[in-house]
Amino acid sequence: MGSIKKAVIPVAGLGTRFLPATKAQPKEMLPLVDKPVIQYVVEEAVEAGAENVILVTGRGKQAIENHFDVAYELEHALSLRKKDSDLDLIRGITSLANFSYVRQGEPLGLGHAVLCAKHAVGGEPFALLLGDDVFDGAEPALNVLIEAYQATGKSVVGVQKVPAEHVNRYGIINAPHQIGGGCWAVDLIIEKPRPDKAPSQYAVVGRYILNPDIFGKLEALEPGANGEYQLTDALAVLAGRGELVAAEITAKRYDTGDKLDYLRANVEYALKNNELGDQFMSYLKSLVAQ
Repeated sequence: MGSIKKAVIPVAGLGTRFLPATKAQPKEMLPLVDKPVIQYVVEEAVEAGAENVILVTGRGKQAIENHFDVAYELEHALSLRKKDSDLDLIRGITSLANFSYVRQGEPLGLGHAVLCAKHAVGGEPFALLLGDDVFDGAEPALNVLIEAYQATGKSVVGVQKVPAEHVNRYGIINAPHQIGGGCWAVDLIIEKPRPDKAPSQYAVVGRYILNPDIFGKLEALEPGANGEYQLTDALAVLAGRGELVAAEITAKRYDTGDKLDYLRANVEYALKNNELGDQFMSYLKSLVAQ
């Protein structure tokens, strides 16, 4: 199997959990220490080999496009002030990948957002990364899924084991039965089940490698609750046909769409920051002492 060269990242959500901070700026642009959350997600995709990043946007998301675009005035000002390191930093963002943007005109669910990227993806397998989930590990979380795809040729969902009381927040798959290549066959996937109805505690956590036949499955879906088209429903069709596998992600995950997890991420990333880490640790120790 070849490498995965295209990554789709849906960023059309309204970010209502972070109001009023997201009233006038996309939730994906909220900072994680000194970079917006969306940049960490893009960097993960690029590290895993993606060369083309397709962002599925919506109304009010221009700041995301601007972030990955050339900033002529800023670059000129930094150049005049001889701030070469800052200039390299800004230019590096633009050159991360080839960026393209497609518009999701209505908020009709994740399945619909993925379907909006059909023509940009074409007839090749692609990575799907949800912008709320940031992973911190020795290698990109996406690499685990790519290895599973290369071993099986099947679409892959990235999973992690979650507490039983949290299964109603996720799509949950069946428990592992090993088929080789560090992954297992998915024959069942249920969206947000009650704990007593969950087939396991293995939750899909925002990373996928999908074959292009997913688009046909999405086009055939009937709208569900609130008129939305759910990706999980299309994945369930693949699972029923033996065309879906799961790969467990061992990297630490932060759900930056959750306020408490977002704060945790900022603290832990700040502690690892070369410029801030030591001073921030001293501050935290003094705060605890008080």
